[in-house]
Amino acid sequence: MTDAKPTVRPDRRAELAAGLAQVRARIADACATAGRDRSEVTMVAVTKTYPASDVLVLAGLGVTEVGENRDQEAAGKAAEVAAAGVTPRWHFIGQLQRNKCRSVVRYADVVQSVDSARLARALGAAAAAGRERPLDVLVQLSIDGDPARGGALPGSADPDAGLGPVAEAVAGAAGLRLAGLMAVAPLGWEPQRAFARLAEVAREFRAAHPEAVALSAGMSGDLETAIEYGATHVRVGSALLGMRSTLR
Repeated sequence: MTDAKPTVRPDRRAELAAGLAQVRARIADACATAGRDRSEVTMVAVTKTYPASDVLVLAGLGVTEVGENRDQEAAGKAAEVAAAGVTPRWHFIGQLQRNKCRSVVRYADVVQSVDSARLARALGAAAAAGRERPLDVLVQLSIDGDPARGGALPGSADPDAGLGPVAEAVAGAAGLRLAGLMAVAPLGWEPQRAFARLAEVAREFRAAHPEAVALSAGMSGDLETAIEYGATHVRVGSALLGMRSTLR
């Protein structure tokens, strides 16, 4: 293991600082418009395809929550960041295969993409065996109810894919803690329609699981609307880090 930190271009540090300032301002403005306290909304910096050096710069600028969506990339990046002495809170936000659970629980603090009871049980077993503390889990919700898009189905009694059964599987797993819901606005839906539907489901969900208050919704293009409808976490990639093709 080396103590050397990844090299950062001076202009890249300035780019990230500028992007972060803009995103923070957008979040603050959205909270003010919605009549919410700024402290109620957490930004998760989505660093997929970006180097560990960017994570280190963002951490130095005060970013504490980082999201990744592929285990093969995330595991190595988390190790590289840890070797540099930096310990952000890692969110796994991508589609998770059951055979990757043992790897993910080693570095992730939160998994935002559990959408089946089978996955919940596999992740719970891996977390119980590989962690000292429970792993926070958000159940990924299907806003439009289309099983082809992924996500647990609200109002469905399907024992593997229904929202209720998935949540119960998470809540009943010794290695997991049910923290809330995550969703992505379906393609073709206006953000207002999508997040209004999400807020409706979230109210019913919290009535059944009052401790599961996290609501991860909204990305670079629609974070203001997500905050209006109650998001506690927004997942920001391109607005913060720029387009991947522009990096060298």
